Amino acid sequence: MKIALLTTDNREHSHDHSLPEPFFGTAPAALLAGFAQLPAAEIHVVACVQQPVRSPEKIAPNIFYHSLVVPKLGWLRTGYQGCIRAVRKKLKAIQPDIVHGQGTERDCAISAVFSGFPNVLTIHGNMRLVAAVNHAKPFSFFWLAAKLEGFTLPRTGGVVCISRYTRDAVQPLARRTWVLPNAVDASFFEVQSAPDANAVPVVLCVGAVCQRKNQNAFIRALDPLAKQKNFSAVFLGQVENDAYGAEFFELVKARPWCRHVPFSSRDQVKKYFQAATLLVLPTLEDNCPMVVLEAMAAGLPVLASNVGGVPDLITTEQTGLFCDPQRPESFGAGVARLLADRTFAQQLAANAHAEAQRRFHPRVIAQRHLEIYHEVLGKGG
Repeated sequence: MKIALLTTDNREHSHDHSLPEPFFGTAPAALLAGFAQLPAAEIHVVACVQQPVRSPEKIAPNIFYHSLVVPKLGWLRTGYQGCIRAVRKKLKAIQPDIVHGQGTERDCAISAVFSGFPNVLTIHGNMRLVAAVNHAKPFSFFWLAAKLEGFTLPRTGGVVCISRYTRDAVQPLARRTWVLPNAVDASFFEVQSAPDANAVPVVLCVGAVCQRKNQNAFIRALDPLAKQKNFSAVFLGQVENDAYGAEFFELVKARPWCRHVPFSSRDQVKKYFQAATLLVLPTLEDNCPMVVLEAMAAGLPVLASNVGGVPDLITTEQTGLFCDPQRPESFGAGVARLLADRTFAQQLAANAHAEAQRRFHPRVIAQRHLEIYHEVLGKGG
């Protein structure tokens, strides 16, 4: 089967076109690693960029790479018309059996819908829900992305939903849906969480510091516990340059048990996973947070908000614990329990690691994608 995978080359997203190799979001990259283990599939990765970049012909024996230069005018301000035309022209040359648009955040979904070939979409971030949570202003990025998402969903052959949360959000618009979580980078299965038993316990929180991720409420919720127990809270992620970010820095500065570390790479995340005692995700809204999958794969105990798609990943009391972002006191209670009962925490982590192997390994997820493609083509797309 010949598959065209439309995704974002993050050299464009980071505005660093000088890098010698393409790199992708963590979920598409893990999926491609799974496809690389299925040689019967011929994958063509297609990505639009605004400036010429060095592009290898192949990124795996069965995976080809195509970068398409599209001038700035052809992007969001024109509804990605330039990207749509460039992708359609390239796909006419490739002649794929099916086209898979990765995400509705940028050009991939609308380019897939107008490709002229049978197509499916994956939704990574529910842009209509994200726009609502952020109270997106008309014609802002989130507002426009939400509009494009609503336009593309009824026009694709089906939507791969990485959680039931997404399926519930898109079912009224989509012709067909499948629930299939993201793949997790296989290297996280090799990480061994092994915190120093004699060191101060580390409560790790990974993610961009913003209102949706809810770090400020989490910090305040830990104040009573910090008076009773010795621990360190480490916040790994970039901080938004807004009032929420300014408040975060003030909260951290006033608490010697808090520390902020700017995000640099997934290898950095692995390093912190090895030393951390537990991971906490206090988010207000999330679809299929990759950091939860990665922590499960690495055998790190997880405490996460019982919102969005998170309940699809964790079984409470078996592979993790839930907290309620509307009840901040539950953050402190969950952290206290995992710090106090290390045997229980380690059993959760072991169960989570086994569950991640069974459900989120790249080869497992890639094989399921092939089944979905056959289903679409078997029904005429």
